[in-house]
Amino acid sequence: MPSSISETLFSEPSGRPISLVHAAGALIFAGLYLYGWVVDGSPVTWLLVMVIGTGMAGIAEALPASRRQTAGVLRSVAILVFLCLVVASVVAPEFIVG
Repeated sequence: MPSSISETLFSEPSGRPISLVHAAGALIFAGLYLYGWVVDGSPVTWLLVMVIGTGMAGIAEALPASRRQTAGVLRSVAILVFLCLVVASVVAPEFIVG
């Protein structure tokens, strides 16, 4: 009996609407990163982590339905990236706050 996590993680990609939401989120985070770099002169590094995580999730959802395992691996890596950001905010809050 497969677990519900495995069923969710390795399910068929959702398709275009969800992948566009993830892509828009990645572009917004990238824009905020560039804004901080241009205006403040010091880019906020945690925004790059958000760009990477949302970008990977968007790529996973944009894959064809036959690529379930690849989508699951990309989703797992995106979750791992976000968890690393959470751990970094607890261990080294100056990474988030600046």
